[in-house]
Amino acid sequence: MYDTSKLRGRIIEKFGTMSAFAEASHKSMSFISQYMNGKKNLDQPTMESWINLLDIPAIDIGLYFFIPKVHETEQKGGA
Repeated sequence: MYDTSKLRGRIIEKFGTMSAFAEASHKSMSFISQYMNGKKNLDQPTMESWINLLDIPAIDIGLYFFIPKVHETEQKGGA
């Protein structure tokens, strides 16, 4: 599962709302929500489309799509 917080922020910055982004990306809000919650994966064409819509520089793609989500216990160094 990936941390989508940076991607969410970029979507809001560029489109104002998740629903406006869903419309622009030709995806349903359900699909967007499922991806953001780790229940769906993106295929290559969808990811490329989102990268273009969000003006994400190639060097930063990993920061938006491939940062593993850290569980709270891992953040605190606990068991």
